[in-house]
Amino acid sequence: MRIRSSLAWIAAFLTMAGVGVRADDWPEIRGKGRLGVWNETGILEKFPEGGLKVLWRTPVGAGYTGPSVANGRVFLMDYRETQRLRGIERALALDEKTGKILWTQEWPANYGGISWPVGPRATPTVDGDRVYVVGADGKMFCLNVKDGSIIWKKDYAADYKADHRTWGFDWGFASSPLVDGERLICLVGGSPDAKVVAFDKMTGKEIWRALTSESDIGVAQPIIIDAGGTRQLIIWYPGAVASLDPVTGKILWQQPYKVGGSMTVALPVQHGSELFLTTFYDGPLMLTLDDKKAAASVLWKGKSDSEILTDGLHAVLTTPVMIGEYIYGICSYGQFRCLRAKTGERIWETQAVTKERARWASGHMVLHGDRLFINNDRGELIIVEPKPDGYHEISRTFLIKPTSPPENRRELVNVNWSHPAYANKHIYARNDEEIICASLAMDGK
Repeated sequence: MRIRSSLAWIAAFLTMAGVGVRADDWPEIRGKGRLGVWNETGILEKFPEGGLKVLWRTPVGAGYTGPSVANGRVFLMDYRETQRLRGIERALALDEKTGKILWTQEWPANYGGISWPVGPRATPTVDGDRVYVVGADGKMFCLNVKDGSIIWKKDYAADYKADHRTWGFDWGFASSPLVDGERLICLVGGSPDAKVVAFDKMTGKEIWRALTSESDIGVAQPIIIDAGGTRQLIIWYPGAVASLDPVTGKILWQQPYKVGGSMTVALPVQHGSELFLTTFYDGPLMLTLDDKKAAASVLWKGKSDSEILTDGLHAVLTTPVMIGEYIYGICSYGQFRCLRAKTGERIWETQAVTKERARWASGHMVLHGDRLFINNDRGELIIVEPKPDGYHEISRTFLIKPTSPPENRRELVNVNWSHPAYANKHIYARNDEEIICASLAMDGK
């Protein structure tokens, strides 16, 4: 504690001096690189007794998409039902400091056949003067960040014959576009052989397509890793984990991986030569990445396909965190667990993060220095110090009201399943009624 107090004093001094304090935007899902790492300094050590200072609140419609923050603006999507399972999806930009809505762009949407038809799922991706958004029924837009005007657009269903309603579980289109150089890489689920499509990010022209669409596309987020001296695009879909060349779409390797219910929700996590994945029904998979070429092999795999009798980690929404030799994550019924990375052995577990042992109880985790900021689905924000010797909670506060129906019996009736943004010493969180900005700065500003 003495070391932590000293670090807090130094950070406070730097904040007052106005030097050496780092601030960052949050331009895509889970921040830059989709890593779930927050690097800003000058951040509070514990939450104030009376809760966080909320700087602004802005009414919005319903949706699961998290906010993105870039260049003084906050980007979001929402939905307003106008008749049964039909309505209007909307992209909007807000002023980062005031919450004032600067522009909106809307279009009709058909939620017929989509489970949990609350609103859009895919978090906006910001790149320079453009923001890319995808609606739940597959309409994708490249918008001008200044005024929301449409630069180009695609319709996954009309243009690529993609149809979420043919899948076993109808989650809708939930994958956020990934910018890589001049390419915009999207999980489309089209045919023929267009599970993944790379577009020219400026014009929308198709550059390449890859992987057969005979199987579901799931709801995974594409990521790019470096391993074996190669940049690799990781695409996780029900049935396999695939590595592609992001420039050409060429398949580098594939590893079979059964995923029940198309629940490819938690992002793959790389730590050195290891790549870890986890899913609700079928549990964890740890791959070893070859250090000399683009290849992967199974280090270990969970043996249970039960959501109740789990081994390792059966995550629902929560992307785990790997720190040193250990994995921290939230399991199928809200158990916060620590595993040994090399073997999958469970070191400890606690129900303290989610409180309620209920199906799909979960949260979102972000690594900040040696701490985890965890948003549980009860609308609370928690600071935890991850250690293999047990659960160490530093602070907890209420953040935002849970408003989304989980479609199962829960203590609080509703949940909050949207990933927040951590940017410029603030947290931006939304539910189905509003988006808020609260200060996490040491000085409360």
